[in-house]
Order: sequence, then C-alpha cells, then structure tokens
Amino acid sequence: MGARGANRRNIERRREQLRGFASDRGGQLIVVSNRLPFISEKKKGRMRFKRSPGGLVAALDPALSRRGGVWIGWPGAETEDAASAAEMVPAVRSSDKVRYRAVPLSRREVAAYYGAFSNRTLWPLLHYFLARTEIHNDSWEAYERVNEKFARAAVEESTSADLVWIHDYQLMRMARYLRRMAPDRRVAFFLHIPFPSYDVFRILPWARHLMRGLLSCDLIGCQSQEHADHIMSCAEQLLGATVDRGHGVVFFEGRPTAVQAHPIGIDFELFQRLAAKAVGAAPSPSDPLEILSVDRLDYTKGILERLRSIEVFFERYPEYRRKTVFVQLCVPSRTAVQEYQDLKRQVDEAVGRINGRFSDGGWAPIRYLVRSVNQQTLVALYRSARVGLITPLRDGMNLVAKEYVAAQSESRGVLILSELAGAAEEMKEAVLVNPYDVEQVASAIHRALVMPGAERRSRMLALRHRVSVGNVQSWVHRFVASAEDAADRAGDESRVESRTDIVRRKLHPWLSKRPMAVLFFDYDGTLTPIVKRPEQAVLSVTGRRLLRRAMRTPNLDVAIVSGRALGDIKRMVGIPGLTYVGNHGFEIEGPGIEFHHDALQVYQGAVESASRDLREIPVDGMWVERKGATVTVHLREVSQDECGAAEKRVAAVLRHHKLRVTTGKRIVEGRPPIDWNKGYAVLHVLALRHGVDWISKVRALYVGDDVTDEDAFRSLRGMGRSIRVGPATHTEADLTLPDPAAVIELLGWLASGAFDVDRV
Repeated sequence: MGARGANRRNIERRREQLRGFASDRGGQLIVVSNRLPFISEKKKGRMRFKRSPGGLVAALDPALSRRGGVWIGWPGAETEDAASAAEMVPAVRSSDKVRYRAVPLSRREVAAYYGAFSNRTLWPLLHYFLARTEIHNDSWEAYERVNEKFARAAVEESTSADLVWIHDYQLMRMARYLRRMAPDRRVAFFLHIPFPSYDVFRILPWARHLMRGLLSCDLIGCQSQEHADHIMSCAEQLLGATVDRGHGVVFFEGRPTAVQAHPIGIDFELFQRLAAKAVGAAPSPSDPLEILSVDRLDYTKGILERLRSIEVFFERYPEYRRKTVFVQLCVPSRTAVQEYQDLKRQVDEAVGRINGRFSDGGWAPIRYLVRSVNQQTLVALYRSARVGLITPLRDGMNLVAKEYVAAQSESRGVLILSELAGAAEEMKEAVLVNPYDVEQVASAIHRALVMPGAERRSRMLALRHRVSVGNVQSWVHRFVASAEDAADRAGDESRVESRTDIVRRKLHPWLSKRPMAVLFFDYDGTLTPIVKRPEQAVLSVTGRRLLRRAMRTPNLDVAIVSGRALGDIKRMVGIPGLTYVGNHGFEIEGPGIEFHHDALQVYQGAVESASRDLREIPVDGMWVERKGATVTVHLREVSQDECGAAEKRVAAVLRHHKLRVTTGKRIVEGRPPIDWNKGYAVLHVLALRHGVDWISKVRALYVGDDVTDEDAFRSLRGMGRSIRVGPATHTEADLTLPDPAAVIELLGWLASGAFDVDRV
C-alpha cells in the first residue's frame, strides 16, 4: 500500500511539472509510437544512441519542442522492468520541453505482440494478404497486454489539457484502455498503413475489439478517403454505430469520433537541398536510360510482379536493350524471418534469370542492389532516373513516390505509380497502373520513355507543386489542429443537428466532385458581426486562425470580398497570401493578381464632389466614408425616425453626381454607374486564378450577408454555390446560415480539408 501511495505521489508530481509546459492552445503533445525515435545499442558497457532516420521524426520533433511534450515508446531492446528501460533513453533532448518515456517489453512480449500479432496478423490482413494472415489467440492476448502498458504510460505522462497522439497498427487497442483509465483525455490516432474493407477486416476474430479501440479516440486519421470510408463502414456493420458520412463522424457509446483522411507528406525542402547537392547525378545523353525502384524488401511491395513486367518490357520492346537499365534497390527488412528470407531468394533468382536471358556484351538489364543507402546517395539515384517505377501491391501512402518527385529538380522524370497505393489518390498526374497487370506496367514503362518532353515536364511540375504544398510539416499542423477540434466537439454528446450541420451535409457531396474549392467570404456581417462603426468589426482570434489554416490547406483557395477599401480590408484581416477584393470588386490583389478598375480614375472627381456634398447634410449620427472608387454613408447611429428621410437625401445627392445608388444594412453607397460589382469580380478572380474553364476544375463557394453580395450569388448561380448569412425575405443564395458564428464553424470544417476528392 505504501509503495502504491508513493508511486501515486510521484505521478502527481510529474503531472504538475508537465502543466508548466502547456501551450497557449491548451496543453502538451504526447506522441505514442511502437518505437522511440532513436536507435540504441550497447557498446563496451555503454549505451549509444542515434536518431532514427525519416521525415516523421523530423516533423514531430519541432512540434514537440514548440508545445512541450513527451514521446512514449519501446526503446528497441528487450527488458523486464521500467528501470532497465529508462537506461535505454538518451539524456540528450531535442529541446528542454521534450522528454522520452520508455515502455519496457520482455523478449516474449516483443515476439508475440510485435513479431506475431502486429507483423504476421495485422500487417498482412490490413494489406489484403489473407493467405499470409496468421490467427493465434496467444499473440492477441499479448497485443492486449502491451497496449494496456502503453496506455498506462500515457496516463501517467499526460493531463486532461494534453493531446495524446497514438501512431499506427501496433497500438489500435491502446485508446480503449486509456479512455477507461482517464476518461477526460484528448486522444487521436493515425494509421500509417491501409485499412481494408469490411469483408476483409471482419475475418479477424477480434475485429470488433479493434474497432472499439479506435472509436475510443476523438479523431481517427488515415492516409486516404478510401481508408476512412472503410473505417466508417466497419464501425457501422461490426458495432452498429451511427455513421454520419457527410461529416465524417461515427457515434458510438454516446460519443462522437471524427474519421478523416490526412495524407502524410515528406520534408520537401530537405529533398530539394539534397537534390541540389547531387551535381553529378544528371546523366549524359550517352548514358543508359534508368528506370528506378526503391523498396523495403517486403511482399507488399510487388517486387516479383515488377520484375516480371521488366521482363515483358524487354520482350516487347527489344530496341531498348543495351539502352536501358532497371535499377532495383532493396533495403533489407526482417532478415531473421523465414518468409522474408524466402522472398529474397525468389527475387535473387528472378534477377539472375532475367539478366541471364537478356545480357549482351557487358550490358545487363537489371542492376540489383540489396543494401541500405544514405539519403544523399538515394536522392542522387532519384535525380538521375528517367522513370520512377513505384508499384506496390498495396500501400497506405508510399513516400518513395513523393521523394522521387521532390528530387526531380529538373522535372525530367516520369512517375509510374500503383493505383493501389494511397499516394495515387493525390498524385493524379502520375502514370497510374494496376501492379498485378504485368502487361499494363510494361506498356506504361514504354509510354514513359517515349513521352514528349513537354508532357513529362507538365506532369512533374504539377506533382512537385502538390508534394511541396502537402509536406510533412503541414501534415503535422493540420492533423493536430483537427484532433483538438474533434476533442472539443466530443464534449457535447447531446448535440442536435444545427443549421451549420445541415449546410455541411448539403455541401459535402458537391464539394467532393472536384479536387479544389475556392472560398469567397464577405467580411462585415459574415466573418464578423455587424457593429456601429466599421473599425469595431474585429476578426476573432478563432476566425483568423481558421483563415490561416484554410490558406495552408492544399485543396483550398481563399478570398475575402468586401465593400471596404482594399487597404482597409487587408489591414482588418491581416493575413498575407490571401486574395483580397475591395471596393465591391473595383480593386483586387492576391498571389498572381493585381487589378484596379479603370473607373477608379474616371469617376474619381464625381466621388470626391459627392463626398463633399454629403458631409454638408445636417443629420445627427450620419457620417461619410470615402473609399477610392466608391463612397459610403453610414446611418447606423441615426435615429429610426430620421433614417428614412436621411436615406432619401443621400440618394438624391449621389444621383445628382451621376453615381449608382445601392442600399444595405443602414448604409447607402454611391458607385460608378458601370456594370461591375462583386459578382463580376468573383468571376474575374476565378478566371485569372484557375482559367476560363474553372468550372471543370474547382468548386466556387461564396458566403455573404448583404444586398451587395446578391450580385455574387447571381453570378455563381448554376456554376457554384452561395450562402446568405442572417435573415432574408428573398435571396439568390442556395443556402442560409443564421450568423457569423455559424460561418466560423463552417470555415473550421472547410479548413480541416474535411471534404474528399471523388476518385472516379
């Protein structure tokens, strides 16, 4: 009893220390993964540590350093107790705010939980290799025990303000135990590998247990929308959970769990720098054309099927013999496991047979490398290859495809990609193939080699833009923000469908039919409530944060459209990189756009004269705002009795100066008498940014509250969608929202990338 009491006091002291690291958003980041982010080994009686390679570690370390936090995982060596495991944690930290917590695992636990259940049950099943899936109750029980160990460590290292981020298939039950021990924890899970369909997943005797583990999280993240759809289907069919596919939410045991696709990226800038150093990597015209594949030696990677495709290629196209070399780099994996030894033997034999069949005069068709290489060498291989041949039989994402693209700094290469890899959902400009169809893959290789230079460059430039925007740093930021939003929403269990929910449900299928959405938001009365004086319309902290997040979301393009002067609206929003439309469309500035309507000069004198005359009208509370091409008279502080008469006098002055009169919410505006308004400005932005055929490429959504916004609603009628904010007896908008608070809620959903891209 005394020992347990002392342990409890130690835990409480640790929690008090952790509270000191809380971020402004409300807590630390607690990362939980099967392995800690370093490799430890004992040499001459001393522990030595080396950081694990890989973009995930490089991305999570800065996030932990900014917020403060703990990385929990197995240190990599078998041990029976926590004290021994603690010795395997390095004293050197990436930041004073980052600590490591080792979870001790015995040799038996490592063999059963990791070697057996994780790698011989879950790994093959989740990759659709049913014949390789082993079902053993002993390994399942070990998996349960180890997941409970990890959960206990996370409870001891966290508080209710923290976000616990669990990684990958080895820990699919951990959240269930964590939620039982500490119901108030904020928990998110990310699956780095595929999640299969219901018909495959239900083969597992413990499928329902695993689903309950996942649904104990506030957010389940995965690599593609296909995987998210499978998770929701399994929740519905295995557990009878209520599923709202429009919102991507599963309701189970009285609480909601968000299920979202968050495709992981790479450190694009790092690969850019490494490619720049690979100065000798560019081949000369006399060098053989290189086709490159890079894989961990694993049966899911389709290496044997790929070699058969290479053989068919040289059979079909003999003119490429002696001119082309296929380079297969295999990184050794699980070398002590018999089935991986068998796979290597089969690959060795296939390479030997194909080289023996086609080799001629010192030329061999396949260059076969079985070893690990450093990143600089790998990037040099990527950069010199004319074709990147990435054809796994099934993959959650496949970052090799993105690495190849990032290293193609001269945009000469062609990416051939398996349509069964998660990356195919994003990388549509690649040549997509079925990896099982060896004839199709052989034809794709030929197509890539004869592809015109302009087409190669166009495809690669588009891929490089996509990979650069969706980098791993952006992935971490978006996932953490989405997880915290999901945790906030999970607190309200009796939530009734709101007007925002209805709008989201109606927008979702429409948005999902295009890879990008262009969002246009009015400012006053839309993003901010209507106030007496324009300078009081301050954008909320949440609104600004969500606009920043929307700007960073790869499939969103955001513009602010306002009747305010351009300089004024840019100052009020204060976010560089957005597109700003001021003066009801007479002035536009944004990335690649700078537009000032000719009317600014032509009608400047008339607007100035009208402004002087309007200031002479003796009405208490009325004031005049000069805005370049337009003039606005504000009547919000004028008494109700005088407002009607004042409006008529103002309109008469504006008409006298040949200006067009527009009325709004207690305002009267004078504009040049030309056919130009917010609607024309919106179409102008769409055409400049996305081409005259924008309707076939993007979805356009306009949100506004005023009479002047009706022009935009009409312009987008039949081509886009529009939302009127506030009460309206008549509107051209497709949908309505009650107030700016509902708009901010909708913005949060859009900024999370919540709508998926149709995979037709």
